[in-house]
Amino acid sequence: MQKVQQGFTLIELMIVIAIVGILAAIALPAYQDYTVRAKMSEPMAYLSEAKTTLSEYYATQGVFPTEAQAGLNTNPNTEIVRSIKYDEGDNGIVAVTLQDNVVPGGTGAGIGFSLSPVTVTGSRSVQWVCGSTTSTGTDVTTMVEAKYLPSTCRG
Repeated sequence: MQKVQQGFTLIELMIVIAIVGILAAIALPAYQDYTVRAKMSEPMAYLSEAKTTLSEYYATQGVFPTEAQAGLNTNPNTEIVRSIKYDEGDNGIVAVTLQDNVVPGGTGAGIGFSLSPVTVTGSRSVQWVCGSTTSTGTDVTTMVEAKYLPSTCRG
């Protein structure tokens, strides 16, 4: 009588380990991108608050407010958001600067993204464009890669 084989051979185990390694190599970067995009909801919330404040002021006054009139929380200094700057001199751009560790490879100050107002001629309404507009009056020197931006900014 022959003995019946039980268990796995070494080659079968090596194949399973290789498959798991390949799957992990594919899934890990995707998961890291997902976690960074999830973190972008906090800066977007701060920018949305600023957008509402500035749009209301523009709708009632016909001009954008000064930084003092806007009354924005420019220094939240949270785990994700370092600062928010409103550049009244550059047509109302609002930019958020992120902490160093939020975006992979994000070492040093100045990483962030912005909202730029586009006024509608003949009315007092404002449309906002999110993304890669930089301004000399803000702290943002390096824009966040598009793949990390909220879906409303990736357009």
